[in-house]
Amino acid sequence: MQLRVREVSRLLKVSEKKVNEWIRRGILRADPVNHRYQLHRSDLLEQTSSREIDIRAEIFSTSEAGGRHSPLLADALRAGGIFRASGGADKPAVLRAILDTLALPPNVDREGVAQLLLAREAMGSTAIGEGIAIPHVRRPILLSGSGASISLFFLARPVDFGACDGQPVFAIFLLISPTARTHLQLLSRLSFALHDSELKAALARRAPAAEIIAEFQRLEDAIKQRERLDGSES
Repeated sequence: MQLRVREVSRLLKVSEKKVNEWIRRGILRADPVNHRYQLHRSDLLEQTSSREIDIRAEIFSTSEAGGRHSPLLADALRAGGIFRASGGADKPAVLRAILDTLALPPNVDREGVAQLLLAREAMGSTAIGEGIAIPHVRRPILLSGSGASISLFFLARPVDFGACDGQPVFAIFLLISPTARTHLQLLSRLSFALHDSELKAALARRAPAAEIIAEFQRLEDAIKQRERLDGSES
């Protein structure tokens, strides 16, 4: 879904001037269309995970995402799994190693998906800072008939992803969803969660899987609470 600067300004509760400044600085990615900027919702959700931008409840609310039943972070992470010592000396090798690790259906063209991910990286890094990346493509990885999942990969050696803060990436989240709507809902929740200092600390020390899932469950409860408050105020 494409958004105009005015819509992004409303969602992030900042001025249009500030949105344009973030675009010029490369903090937000935008496409020039008819002399005006347009932003893709998935890009916006990814980039609002940066330290400079404060994500708002409207970004991940079910009314904005377009559906009533949103996927749960902890359940999606249990489904996708947490992997350690994923290898690769550079970004292409890491992404291919990640795709080789996933239990994808046999009809999925893994190399084709890798090429799509790399093409997206060529447009701008999906690293969000502090050693974390969320590689994705403009058309998300969709597998009909499958449940939503988040897979977390801890790299054996941090790899340069061209992050805005210059830090190499050690943790990568990859999302797989049955529909584009579910992808946006899941990405929005993940973006919100990655603002949390306790979760980021657990990721930085590569905490056990049970602890990381518990952190996601705690944040899922916080999201539900914010949604209830938003609903009561509307």
